[in-house]
Amino acid sequence: MPKPPAVCGGEAFRLAISSSSTTGGGFSDFYRRNRMRLGIGSSAPQGCGFGNAFFRPFLWRTKKWTTGQFVYRESSVISIPTFPFSYYIGTPRGRHRAVHPAFFLINTTNKVHSMRSRFLFAALTVLLWFTYSQAQQHTLTILHTNDMHAKFTPHEAFWVKSEPKPMVGGFNELTYMVDSIRAKNSSILLLDAGDVMTGNPISDIESKGAQGGALFEMMNVIGYDASCPGNHDLDISQENLCRLVSIGKFPSLSANLVNNKGEFSLGNKDFTIIQRGGLRIGIFGLILQNLAGMVNQNNIVGLKVLSPIETARKMIAVLKPKADLIIALTHQGVEEDSELAANVTGLDVIVGGHSHTRLKQPRLVNGTVIVQTGSDCENLGVLHLTVEKKHVTKYDGQLLQLWAHEGRTTRLSPFIDSLKTAIDKEYSEVIGTLKEDWKRGNGETSIGNFITGAMAEAAGAEVGFTNNHGFRKDLSAGPMTKRDLYEVLPFRNILATFQLSGKDLRSIMRYYLTKKPAIQITGVTCQWRRADGGGIEILKLEVKGKSVDDNRMYICATSDFFAGQAMQYVGREIEQPIFFRQTVFEAVEKAVRKAKVVSSKIENRFQEVQ
Repeated sequence: MPKPPAVCGGEAFRLAISSSSTTGGGFSDFYRRNRMRLGIGSSAPQGCGFGNAFFRPFLWRTKKWTTGQFVYRESSVISIPTFPFSYYIGTPRGRHRAVHPAFFLINTTNKVHSMRSRFLFAALTVLLWFTYSQAQQHTLTILHTNDMHAKFTPHEAFWVKSEPKPMVGGFNELTYMVDSIRAKNSSILLLDAGDVMTGNPISDIESKGAQGGALFEMMNVIGYDASCPGNHDLDISQENLCRLVSIGKFPSLSANLVNNKGEFSLGNKDFTIIQRGGLRIGIFGLILQNLAGMVNQNNIVGLKVLSPIETARKMIAVLKPKADLIIALTHQGVEEDSELAANVTGLDVIVGGHSHTRLKQPRLVNGTVIVQTGSDCENLGVLHLTVEKKHVTKYDGQLLQLWAHEGRTTRLSPFIDSLKTAIDKEYSEVIGTLKEDWKRGNGETSIGNFITGAMAEAAGAEVGFTNNHGFRKDLSAGPMTKRDLYEVLPFRNILATFQLSGKDLRSIMRYYLTKKPAIQITGVTCQWRRADGGGIEILKLEVKGKSVDDNRMYICATSDFFAGQAMQYVGREIEQPIFFRQTVFEAVEKAVRKAKVVSSKIENRFQEVQ
C-alpha cells in the first residue's frame, strides 16, 4: 500500500484517521470542535507541525480489501517529525474491518466524536509523543579523574581529624568503582585530565621502556577511553612522555601543544571521536597556556603552547558536523576552564584538571558543564548527561570518595601488590625522626627552612632558594621513611649553585618582601619597614649573621628548576648556574640521615619593624 505524503518532511510517525463518519464533517471538523478538550493548542514549537498545521487533509489512495481496486478519499493526518519508524492507523470505507499489514484499524464508523474515540485519540497522541521524545534522547555517564600523581596505593585522608586516619584512594578502589558502575550501565566514558605522573616512586620505575610505564599499563586494564597530558607528565623528559603515550591503549589528546613546526607532538592527537550510547562523542585536549612556567626548561625545548581559547574554537568547528556531543579534556585549572567556557560556543562539557579543585557539583558557565575531582586519586567524578538533538538537556554530577577497603580485590590487585612489594623493599626504611610537624605554607616554614638548609650544606653555599610548590606533602612528627621524604620531594630536580653580589641579594630581598613569591630562603635574615609611598626599606640584611657587603659575591644553592624559573621567583635571570650530579632529594635524604632527629622551626627570619 502506498504511504501517504509527508506533512512535516523526513521520517515521521503519521496517524491517519478517515474523515468519513456517520455524523458528517469528518475528523477535521471534529478536531476544530474538540482540540481544547484534547489538550492540543495552536501554539507549539516551530517546525513540529502542531496546532492548525498539525492536521492537514490529503488524498490517500486506499486499496479495497475484497476487490483489489483503489479509491481516493480525504483523510486527516497527525504528523510527528523525525520519528525513526512509521505506523499507519486508519479506517477504510465500508464494512471491511480486517487488519491490513501496513496499519492497525480503529473502528470510527460510528460516532467519531464519541467520548470513547476522543479518549482513545488523546491517549494515543500522548503515548506516541512520549515514545517519540524518549527515542530522541540519549544518556551518557562520564567517569573522570585528574591529577592522580601516581597515587596507585591508598594513603591517609589527611583532612580527617580523628586518629587513626582512614585510608583513601588507589587504583584498586578506582577499579572496583568503575567496574561496579559499568556493570549497571553500558553507556560509560572514562576520561583522565592529566598529571598521572609524579608523587610516588612508581614514577621512577621503568616498565615497558618508560619510567612510570606501569601507571599507564594499569590505566589500560581499568579501561580509560582518553586522556590529556599535564605539566607533571613532562617532569622526566619529552621522550619519556612519548613512551608513556605509546604504552596507553587510549588516545592522548592535546590540540594546543605543538612543536616549532606547528605539528602535534609527543605522540598526542588533537581530537578523537568515540561512539558510545548511540552518540558520536567528539573529544579534544588542551594543556595550560603557562606550561613554560610549570616545567623544567630543559624538558620543553622545541615545544610551544597555542591559545586554549582559539584552539578550542577551531576544534569545535571541526567537530560540530561530526559529533553529537563535544567535550574538552583540559589540564589548565578550573578558573581557566570557566574563562574558556565563557569565550566559546558549542562546547558541551569540560573535564578539567591542574588546580586540584574538588567540584562537588558541576559548574555551569555559558551552557558548558565543568567538572573536576580534586587530586591524588581520592575521588571518582561521575557526570550523568541526557543529550537530545546535539544538546545537553539534563545533567547531574557528583564525586564518589574512594575510601579504601581492606581485603577488597579486583582484577588489578595482583599487579598492584607486586609493584607495592618492590617499592616497599627500597622505600619503607626509616631514615630519621621528625620532631615537629612539617607544614607547607606561604612565608617562612619549618619544612622550607630544613630543606633549603640541606641544599645549601650539600652545595657548600651560604644562601639557599627553593620554590614552595616543590614540596608536595606535609609530614607529621614521628618516624620518617624514605617513602615519606620521596612524597615530599618527588621531583628529580638537580642541585645547582649560582653567584649573587650583595647588591643583587638586597634587590632580591626587596622583590621578595614586595611581591611575596612562593619561595623559601635560608641563610638570610633581615629587618624592614614600609616606606612612604608603599615601598620597602630594608633596615638590616645579614648572611650567616654578618652584614651583607654590596660588593661581595655570595654563593647560592637552588635547583635546576628554580634556576630556569628565576624571573618569576626573584625578578631576574640567573646567570651561569653550575649543576651537580646530585638531586635535591638525595641532598635532603643525606641531611636527614645525618641528623637522625630532625628539628626545624620557624625562626621569624624576616621581621617587619614599625
